[in-house]
Amino acid sequence: MSAYWINTYLEISDAEKVAAYAALAGPAITAAGGRFLARGVAEVAYESGRLERSVVIEFDSVEAARAAHDSPAYQEALAVLDGGAVRDLRIVPGA
Repeated sequence: MSAYWINTYLEISDAEKVAAYAALAGPAITAAGGRFLARGVAEVAYESGRLERSVVIEFDSVEAARAAHDSPAYQEALAVLDGGAVRDLRIVPGA
């Protein structure tokens, strides 16, 4: 069953750190089998939604998404982010 890595940026305090993170995170995620489906600032938000940067990545399974997150390459990207943003990251199984 597929799984979706959903990440929203609640606050960005250091755009340079976010850019450095993205340069490392993208290749780490795709090398682990992730497929970027959407990334960017929301065009429209309803109900309690916020116009914030969001990223949706598809994996073949929850286990594959967790392995990508826990991989040394992605952990290196997180170390570079180093407080440059407040994010909400979740992995959701597909329907």
